[in-house]
Amino acid sequence: MKIIYAKDYDDMSKKAAALLAAVVTAKPDCVLGLATGSTPVGLYRELIRGYEEGRLDFSRVRTVNLDEYCGLTADSDQSYVYFMRENLFDHINIDPANTHIPNGANPDAAAECARYDALLDAMPADIQLLGIGNNGHIGFNEPADSFAVGTHQVMLTKSTIDANARFFAKPEDVPRSAYTMGIAGIMRAKKILLVANGVNKAEIIEKVATGPVCPQVPASVLRLHPDVTIVADSSALGCLQKSCPALISEE
Repeated sequence: MKIIYAKDYDDMSKKAAALLAAVVTAKPDCVLGLATGSTPVGLYRELIRGYEEGRLDFSRVRTVNLDEYCGLTADSDQSYVYFMRENLFDHINIDPANTHIPNGANPDAAAECARYDALLDAMPADIQLLGIGNNGHIGFNEPADSFAVGTHQVMLTKSTIDANARFFAKPEDVPRSAYTMGIAGIMRAKKILLVANGVNKAEIIEKVATGPVCPQVPASVLRLHPDVTIVADSSALGCLQKSCPALISEE
């Protein structure tokens, strides 16, 4: 696991975008595993800039997203389909048919999860982008007594619902469940890139980097992957800078 220091959110976004862009450049028909939430928005802006400046071509790229809220249709402005269009897809030359996100409107959880796992088996990610929750969740793989292997429907924890409430008009509008890629789907990626910013992520980043690998801290499983890079700003690395600064690299 490589941990790269960024001075602030913009620096984090640029450094992480450069790593993802390198995969697109080296393999124009790559599969990108993508994430939602506020953390990767700056990274997506950098990718859009790369496309606009003629440095990046997404015409052959395929994507798989981590998750989607259950009960929201693709045209809902709170769906992750909408999020990806607004923050990336509508601004680059990617074929919409090559973008894949769990269907939150499918009420048959078993069928939808099986469909998505088959898709991931057919096109594993060359690089999987991740954010991280304050409780260590990746995708919507919440703390539990065991690691959830495949794509599954998960009931969201109160801390996750509270964290996502800022995106909705009222807290009660936040969906209570989601379809999420499981740990096996995430770990199948050839490379993993996790981005984190803000002081509220400092304790969990330290746990992920130095604590035991356990399902109570889902992101800790990333230590078992052969090619993981964390790019985090100075605030998110605050605890780790005090306890184990040798783990942090400048590049």
